[in-house]
Amino acid sequence: MKKVEDYIISIPDFPKPGILFRDVTGITNSGEGLKLALDELYALIKEDEYDLIAGAESRGFIFGTPLSYLAEKPFVPVRKKGKLPRETVSADYALEYGTATIEIHKDAIKPGDKVILIDDLLATGGTMEAAARLVEELGGEVVKMIFVIELVDLKGREKLSKYKVESLVQYEGE
Repeated sequence: MKKVEDYIISIPDFPKPGILFRDVTGITNSGEGLKLALDELYALIKEDEYDLIAGAESRGFIFGTPLSYLAEKPFVPVRKKGKLPRETVSADYALEYGTATIEIHKDAIKPGDKVILIDDLLATGGTMEAAARLVEELGGEVVKMIFVIELVDLKGREKLSKYKVESLVQYEGE
């Protein structure tokens, strides 16, 4: 039987020399791979108490929306700045060269809401740390953060140490 990692495609020297890119589209391009990943992600959260799932743009949408369907819970998009049409709250976070900003609709999370955050990849943890700040600014509580892939050597889990973090596939030293 295949595992989730069997569907992840490793691409050397992308986006620049020396980087080994982990491509999740190998999962999404296979009905079997996508079902397997979603089943395993759902298993990570099925015993948790939560009100909604929030996913980071854009691959967090790919995995978060069907998880919301399976869980029968709302889905909240965490988007890049300027993409949401109503009033938002925003948070900046560091990139390798510069900063970026993410936003959530101000009315998407209510005080006391328990939230699962999802993205495809945990690298340095900057995006999810910013997403958690937004949830908390709106009065919500981050119950757990889940990822398909975790790049262990980039120490994102350390940045997110105050949260419960789980991932399906971990890669070290690559």
